[in-house]
Amino acid sequence: AEARSMESLEKQLICPICLEMFTKPVVILPCQHNLCRKCANDVFQASNPLWQSRGSSAVPSGGRFRCPSCRHEVVLDRHGVYGLQRNLLVENIIDIYKQESARPLHAKAEQHLMCEEHEDERINIYCLRCEAPTCSLCKVFGAHKDCEVAPLPAVYQRQKSELSDGIAMLVAGNDRIQAIITQMEEICHTIEENGRRQKQHLGLRFDSLYGILEERKKELLQSIAREQEEKVQHVRGLIRQYGDHLEASSKLVESAIQAMEEPQMAVYLQLRGLCLPCRIMDMSKVSMSSRPEPGYENMDHFSINVDYVAEMLRTIEFQTGA
Repeated sequence: AEARSMESLEKQLICPICLEMFTKPVVILPCQHNLCRKCANDVFQASNPLWQSRGSSAVPSGGRFRCPSCRHEVVLDRHGVYGLQRNLLVENIIDIYKQESARPLHAKAEQHLMCEEHEDERINIYCLRCEAPTCSLCKVFGAHKDCEVAPLPAVYQRQKSELSDGIAMLVAGNDRIQAIITQMEEICHTIEENGRRQKQHLGLRFDSLYGILEERKKELLQSIAREQEEKVQHVRGLIRQYGDHLEASSKLVESAIQAMEEPQMAVYLQLRGLCLPCRIMDMSKVSMSSRPEPGYENMDHFSINVDYVAEMLRTIEFQTGA
């Protein structure tokens, strides 16, 4: 059982590059996987071939490579692989593993603890109820005579195997947790990228609406300006027409007044011969009906109702199921 536990633990301490047990120093990657520093440097150099031309004695000045276990991209600073943190926990586990592997299984038996109650008796059994090691006399005559016991080596091997399995499970669990963290970090990155893209698309959609509104505004303003110009030109034409009539009428009045002031009858009659009365009569008969109709100046028919459009714009919402 102990051999199986040690074998299971050893599998967790194998470098994925050299396929040997990790050699110090052991570096921990950002994805929480481990590599021998030498192996990490080999992977780095393979991923950055141009860096090798700087000379083998130079310290890496940055770069990147992918973790051989999970393909997570590892970005190095100017210290290169020497800037990666050492995994002292794994190094300590390796030391303990090597020490335990180098000792024979019966080495523990050479160092016996003695019972405190029976000084001449070795502690060689384990009380399962009290969960404490004890001696045979304690089981026969002492405090543990009514307890269930088991041989100390069997309990020792079982608990040590459980601890070794626990360590292996913990190391494997850490790798799984880190893989989950890496996956969730990638999800966060994808969410941020998708959000940025959708914000950009939304901005383009609203910019398109702004463009349509500006174009329609320009068209409507041009319609108002055209009718405004037509009406103003028409009225100004009438003003000129009436101005010309007024000027002619004023000159005729002036001529008639001069004729009235003439004291000599012969001269007056000669002026009368110019048919001033007829001209005055014709001038007075000129039609004054060429005037704008009442309300001609009104421009209220260019009013628009945008309430329904504004309400529709307020209901703009994201499509469901898109």
